[in-house]
Amino acid sequence: MEIKKIWLTPTEIWVQTADGQKACERFADYTALRNATPAEREQYTLSPYGIHWEHLDEDLCYEGFFRHKTANK
Repeated sequence: MEIKKIWLTPTEIWVQTADGQKACERFADYTALRNATPAEREQYTLSPYGIHWEHLDEDLCYEGFFRHKTANK
């Protein structure tokens, strides 16, 4: 999967693929990201497979952005 763009909003992280698909993950769904400051959330590194926040010990794989999400009951 080729990611062309990554951006943050106050509540989510978004990715866009080379073919234009967009998807997001909510910070609220990940304890480390939910509790992080905006500045801490911006301190990520990229790999061919995903996004890593070393200081938060959190990783999100690109494929996970595009998996069907089910609501918690």
